[in-house]
Amino acid sequence: MRPGAAPPPVSRTRRLPELTLPMPQRDPSLAVPLPLPPPSATSTPTPPSSGGQTLLTPSISDLERVRRIGSGSGGAVYMVRHRPTGRIFALKVIYGNHEDAIRRQIRREIEILRTADNPFVVRCHGMYDHAGEIQILLEYMDGGSLEGHQISSERLLADVARQVLSGLAYLHRQRIVHRDIKPSNLLVNSARQVKIADFGVSRILAQTMDPCNSSVGTIAYMSPERINTDLNQGIYDGQAGDIWSFGISILEFYLGRFPFGENLGRLGDWASLMCAICYSNPPEAPPAASREFRNFIACCLQKDPARRLTAVQLLQHPFITQLQPPSSSSPSHP
Repeated sequence: MRPGAAPPPVSRTRRLPELTLPMPQRDPSLAVPLPLPPPSATSTPTPPSSGGQTLLTPSISDLERVRRIGSGSGGAVYMVRHRPTGRIFALKVIYGNHEDAIRRQIRREIEILRTADNPFVVRCHGMYDHAGEIQILLEYMDGGSLEGHQISSERLLADVARQVLSGLAYLHRQRIVHRDIKPSNLLVNSARQVKIADFGVSRILAQTMDPCNSSVGTIAYMSPERINTDLNQGIYDGQAGDIWSFGISILEFYLGRFPFGENLGRLGDWASLMCAICYSNPPEAPPAASREFRNFIACCLQKDPARRLTAVQLLQHPFITQLQPPSSSSPSHP
């Protein structure tokens, strides 16, 4: 038990073996509520960029949809062009009629996300509440996601890991927890940069839906203590949870398959998937991998969240420091 943690209760009612996912309550200390942005779709100022220049959220009427670049049951993503400047963005459209309270919460989160200014985090430029749809304007990543990629070169994988860890370290310093790190949320562009995407809003929406309606793939990357809140005395550390999800994703890139079994959890076998995550030994890198990589994965996939290294600590791991590419600013495409 962690120092200072409350002792577990003498008795605890066992949960029924239903295929539902108990979600921990959101820790309000992880995001500071900010004033709501204007509800209209007109241009509003965003925080200064790293170059000190104040940017404006374009009016939605100035955005031209070029083509759809992604879709799912919850929404779609479009490549859009800002007519006055020709600049390309990504516009994420979230389907559904959400209650006013959810919309207000999303606006607050968007204000927080708009302050994120880091080269390893996809930039959020604003939100439109337009025609009953929630639309979010994002930095466009022309290489798409890393989902389905196999990265067998440890040197390339170390650089991908370095970039993702740099983004996570930044978010965690800002007291922002991603909670949905997985390959489909790691995007790459033609400049060979890897950036973290899709945090904040997806977490809010997930809390308003039946967990069985959410993506099985998302469940697959959750840490044991998040799935089963009886573990770790009911304490959930969101930053440690991000590290578990990161470790599973990096190991998946190396193996070219999901670490708990290629089909486990992908065919709707929720019970087997959650039992494997919570009660099986953590996945390991294969013996053919380097000693540094095997240890790196082990440092991420500790069942006890207190034993997982932080993003800052992992950036100092020999797997990262000994396998830096010749120019870390221009890594090879994974």
